[in-house]
Amino acid sequence: MTPDLECTNLTKRFGSTTAVEDVSFAVPQGSFFSILGPSGCGKTTIMRMIAGFLEPSGGDIRIKGRSVLDVPPNKRPVNMVFQHLALFPMMNIADNIGYGLRRAGLSKTEIDRKVGEGLERIGLPGIGARKVNELSGGQKQRVAIARCMVLEPDVLLLDEPLGALDLKLRERMKVELKALQAAFDTTFVYITHDQSEALVMSDNIAVMNEGRFEQMGTGRDLYYRPDTAFVAGFVGDTNRWRGRIEKQEGAQIELRTNSGMVLRGATHGRHLTSGDPADIFVRPEAIRIAHHKNDLQHFDNRISGKVTSLLFNGAASRVLVGTSEGSEEIEVNLPQSGEFATLSKGADVHIGWASDQGNCFAARGA
Repeated sequence: MTPDLECTNLTKRFGSTTAVEDVSFAVPQGSFFSILGPSGCGKTTIMRMIAGFLEPSGGDIRIKGRSVLDVPPNKRPVNMVFQHLALFPMMNIADNIGYGLRRAGLSKTEIDRKVGEGLERIGLPGIGARKVNELSGGQKQRVAIARCMVLEPDVLLLDEPLGALDLKLRERMKVELKALQAAFDTTFVYITHDQSEALVMSDNIAVMNEGRFEQMGTGRDLYYRPDTAFVAGFVGDTNRWRGRIEKQEGAQIELRTNSGMVLRGATHGRHLTSGDPADIFVRPEAIRIAHHKNDLQHFDNRISGKVTSLLFNGAASRVLVGTSEGSEEIEVNLPQSGEFATLSKGADVHIGWASDQGNCFAARGA
């Protein structure tokens, strides 16, 4: 099946600066695809090239199998939802949703039908006569999407549309956006710097850094099987140590960190040898905490330390453990019941984890 969107060797230069370099990807029909990366990595530049607001320096953009490089923005089968929704405050909801349909010259009967269907699909039937300022933030988001979707684009582009919402509403809108995408059965291309948004909503994610894609895959792939140190550090919470490999046997390594700790980890198929500078990443949830060192005998890595900080956040609470072997604090998941429920700052503890939970990469950058 022809992808709804396909970018091939896409490149964009601004003078001597390369914002996007040789990026290729395809988005299957009816899927939710996210580009995840830090500010300035080039993700908005990609979206603006797809929309037609920027001309690529190289490569091709195809929608439904047809190149759109020579198609102006207003003729491309795409629409775009911005972080600042740009709803017209002087219009009611029905007029906002029907604005593009009126510009396209549809009859009033057809506009009314499509607006009514759009309101039904976003779960807000009967509010067409209301004003924009009478809606909640989440309702405005849905109206902005309906305004785009009544035009029946092949691809909907979403430029960090949840960034202006408060935390609780943002969490709810993650679920609603995914449901809306399924209801409209339209391909969504979403850009964000928020890993949680990408992981929750996306069928596939591209992690972008410095103009290139570091890795593409499902959220599970990126979280549990990162291809690069950047992906390992950017997607999800993690502990990271830098050091030098002292011993390597098959897929197992021993790394002495810059602060002197010796940690055991795994290469997971990457080529690393003794003497190489390397980074090792361990997820907080992979680390177990105990009051007695003997309780951790089955782990390859065992470290003693003191609780330096408790980060209470309900079910996601963490504890920071300072060690005598190194200067780094180690972040550990904190059980919310049993003997650790009353853990306090300054308490002596022991932590441990299996070597295959230590994900090792050749050192790159600072």
